[in-house]
Amino acid sequence: MKIIDPASATDPCWLALRRSLWPKGTAAEHLRYMADAVARGHCVRLAFGSGGRAAGFVEASRRVDYVNGTSTSPVAFLEGLYVVPSERRKGVARMLVADIERWALAQGCSELASDSPIENITAHAAHLGLGFEETERVVYFRRAVRNL
Repeated sequence: MKIIDPASATDPCWLALRRSLWPKGTAAEHLRYMADAVARGHCVRLAFGSGGRAAGFVEASRRVDYVNGTSTSPVAFLEGLYVVPSERRKGVARMLVADIERWALAQGCSELASDSPIENITAHAAHLGLGFEETERVVYFRRAVRNL
């Protein structure tokens, strides 16, 4: 397994992996987010398996605002983690997160946080398997403001 930085903010492998994780986004939207991630100094790593095929990616940021479930600042935050189905259960996610952990330490972070939609129990299991602990559950609400 080889883990590298993306070639650029428009790296086609990174784009393809992001589109697999977040399929509702258009290519243009992903490219805007990718450019923003690079501009903000996020840590992005791509994993390549046998034959040089893309196996997964991770994106992490350094957050100084309050991050739910943490007690320090700054905090490294997993913005996205994805492993292609054929490469799952082979340690790819573990290697990607270990790389992020090394980056987090160099950034002065003592905690690594993440989140996942409440209904995504597969992601919950993956996080637990990677050594994360669940800290809280939140349900967000909204309401339109009406002119009374």
